[in-house]
Amino acid sequence: MGTTCRPPPGLCRAGRLLSRAMSGCVLEPRPAGKRWLVAGLGNPRLPGTRHSVGMAVLGQLARRLGVAESWARDRRCAADLALAALGDAQLVLLRPRRLMNANGRSVARAAELLGLTAEEVYLVHDDLDKPLGKLALKLGGSARGHNGVRSCISCLNSHAMPRLRVGIGRPPHPDAVQAHVLGCFSPSEQELLPPVLERAADLLLDHIRERSQGPLSGT
Repeated sequence: MGTTCRPPPGLCRAGRLLSRAMSGCVLEPRPAGKRWLVAGLGNPRLPGTRHSVGMAVLGQLARRLGVAESWARDRRCAADLALAALGDAQLVLLRPRRLMNANGRSVARAAELLGLTAEEVYLVHDDLDKPLGKLALKLGGSARGHNGVRSCISCLNSHAMPRLRVGIGRPPHPDAVQAHVLGCFSPSEQELLPPVLERAADLLLDHIRERSQGPLSGT
């Protein structure tokens, strides 16, 4: 684990409360059911861009779970968090407040505060190699050039996190990739986006429900 990603000493033990800054969203002692962390990767300074589509999925997920008004800032992990119930399981939704290439610091800090392993942390992020509307959920794997995922792998010291990849398409010319990724969705893409976010939320919730019913080792 790199020194920039190592949490400072004196972390809360598993099961303790998250930051008191989460006034309306303070975690109670760990419930009987399973707990999952779902992180939407992105750049908080560039909301609405293709690179921040993971955060858009988290927004849709929060609306589906009835916690869209419950986001609260946690300064310890530099992120906005919202808590939601999914059957007997508890979901902790996380939107980092750090830049994309440092998202992993927020994710790893929250995971340690919650006492979660890498296998219990979902990453939601954009994927250049898939067209808009294409989704893929995979358990583990490499970063495949994604700086936010690379940061999470480094800070969690693991490749085991499940990832939901949301296609944003790749421009035909390599020189246009950066502008494409950091740009906003076109008007025609914005028409396609709402059902994509709905399907992404469905895929995540179905997958988490299934894993919550059985032992983690069986995933």
